[in-house]
Amino acid sequence: MSSFNKVILMGNLTRDPEVRFTAGNMAICKFGIAVNRRFKDSASGEWKEEPTFVDVTIFGARAEPFAKYHSKGKPCFIEGELRLDTWEDKNGGGKRSKLYVVANQWEFVGGGRGEGAGGGGMERGGAGGESSGGGRAPAGDGSSDRAAEYQAADDTPF
Repeated sequence: MSSFNKVILMGNLTRDPEVRFTAGNMAICKFGIAVNRRFKDSASGEWKEEPTFVDVTIFGARAEPFAKYHSKGKPCFIEGELRLDTWEDKNGGGKRSKLYVVANQWEFVGGGRGEGAGGGGMERGGAGGESSGGGRAPAGDGSSDRAAEYQAADDTPF
């Protein structure tokens, strides 16, 4: 049986993107995002939010532009795949592992020019940084809950 590994996430950055370069001069951008799950508490009847924190890595030509236009607290939309790293702990703590997302594509989201959003095009690979038109950025009021805006819209980007 074949496998399928695809992740689509939209949330806010929990820290500024960090860019490093390999010996071969390939860029690697690492950052974290918080994705909120909104639900109604059955006991109290109140709406609650539960954050999930996800580590993300972008390799190659898409890494530097992402870091240039994103910072802590800003919204982001990424598509990628799950990866699992395993290693032996240096201090004799046994085997360790970490599940994270490798982003293959990213898209600007946000309320407009004030937030640094550059449109709704998907950032695709390639040295030229070509982007395809298409998606729409929500006309936000600066609130950090972009996911709720997309849920309320009739024409979601997914």
